Amino acid sequence: MSDKSNQTYYDDFAAWYERERHHGYHAFIDDMEAAIVLRYLGPRDRLLEAGCGTGLILSRLEPHAGLAVGIDLSANMLRRARARQLNVLQANITSIPFADDSFDVVCSFKVLAHVQDIHRALAELTRVLRPGGRLIVEFYNPYSLRYVVKRLKPPTPISASTTDEAVYTRYDSLTSIRRYLPASLQLEKVHGIRVLTPVSVVHSLPLLGPVLRFTERWAASTPGLRRFGGFLVVVARKRMNQLEVNQLEVQ
Repeated sequence: MSDKSNQTYYDDFAAWYERERHHGYHAFIDDMEAAIVLRYLGPRDRLLEAGCGTGLILSRLEPHAGLAVGIDLSANMLRRARARQLNVLQANITSIPFADDSFDVVCSFKVLAHVQDIHRALAELTRVLRPGGRLIVEFYNPYSLRYVVKRLKPPTPISASTTDEAVYTRYDSLTSIRRYLPASLQLEKVHGIRVLTPVSVVHSLPLLGPVLRFTERWAASTPGLRRFGGFLVVVARKRMNQLEVNQLEVQ
């Protein structure tokens, strides 16, 4: 699928995107993703979210950063992000319009699985990250309950005329993800999100929902369980050369 096709898909999706994202399962997933970034984000840091969509995650992160910027391919998604007073612009993740070493933290959620040229996308995300900065990116995991459900369920409507099967989607094992990462990145941590949730509607149940959210938070960083997350969130640090290390020590 071309970038133009992806753009059309998300422009179409924009009208329905937030219908159920302010509560229950979707809000919980957004909160978990934002919480991972906040572990590495300082009050003076420059943050880029690549594929910010309507700004639901960026709006959670923006108050905690010195500068927070979002990019997205979809003009319709960005229209909603701008309504939240967020600093966003239309751009492709494979050609990011910022200089080298522009950001202290770069993150991307639910995006890379829909980008065919994954190597180029990761190279661009790494390029705009400063040495010593953190890249926090999410992939879809084939070894998960979510993958099984996706394979068994019928297509889900994302607009009046389109389903979720209209967009290119790739599932990556942790082994594959390691191969994708540029040599300048050092893998630091892997989080698994949606490890135990069979279907999202379970989170809306009065008693089971809160219990499941508690166990999902526990499973996200638990060795042996996190590898089965429907979403694998990888935290990698951009390597520094000796000169950069010495300069950092002087500061």
